[in-house]
Amino acid sequence: MSIDTLKNMVPDYAKDLKLNLGSLANEEELSEQQKWGTFLACALAGRNETVIRNIYAEATQNLSAEALNGAKAAAAIMGMNNIYYRFAHIATSKDYMTMPAKLRMNVIGNPGVDKMDFELWSLAVSAINGCGMCIDAHEKQLVDHGVTKTQIQAAVRIAATVQAISAVLDGENAMIGLNSDQIAQVA
Repeated sequence: MSIDTLKNMVPDYAKDLKLNLGSLANEEELSEQQKWGTFLACALAGRNETVIRNIYAEATQNLSAEALNGAKAAAAIMGMNNIYYRFAHIATSKDYMTMPAKLRMNVIGNPGVDKMDFELWSLAVSAINGCGMCIDAHEKQLVDHGVTKTQIQAAVRIAATVQAISAVLDGENAMIGLNSDQIAQVA
């Protein structure tokens, strides 16, 4: 299992995704830890088992145990925070914006890896989960600490591609066993 295996699973109609995956695996704007941590955190956020297994196999070859754990922690904590803060941000009542969250988030303060790498992974997962408030908060931290906009864009490009491949493979899996008439009814 690997990125190449995953690329071979992407159907021809999604060739652009396959090409993007290949070029992002060779992305040079990010350090290896930033890149593979982003890939892993985004795969976990995308929830597709095939994508997770293949990216995890590649990530284990490129990340320390601490970085693997940090990427998983970023996906986990953002899975919670993105829901909470997206709610607080879009609720008509702005009272929620001033209320303490009362949710444990200790890993953000001590992720066990470089803090800016963790912030980058958190930003990428926040992009997948659609939390503008979290995107803005993480992007500000990154820029304030010298991470370039090009590096941030690279992480979000990874997020976009990994999420799209997760969706395509989920769709393909859902169509297994359907005949052409059933597929036409779904469409």
